[in-house]
Amino acid sequence: MTAFWVEAAGLFGSFLSSITFVPQVYKAWQSKSVGDLSIYTILIVSASTLVWLVYGFFNDPLLLPVVLCNGFIFLLSLVLLYFKFTFKK
Repeated sequence: MTAFWVEAAGLFGSFLSSITFVPQVYKAWQSKSVGDLSIYTILIVSASTLVWLVYGFFNDPLLLPVVLCNGFIFLLSLVLLYFKFTFKK
């Protein structure tokens, strides 16, 4: 039963970490403005989540919370990067 709660805590923490970028992506999409976002921050987040994805995938056993969280954050960081180049003034 303990393993269930550990996995549940990992998944819940993964969910909370994943949604941190959702408001930023939504605001950028809605306003069509990302001038205040640092390109370096977006690139660092993208790189760090990519490294965590590799770690989560190649760990034995697969670390599902790590993969889910970082996969979603990586996707959101790519969306922000796309917006950074698309919404130029």
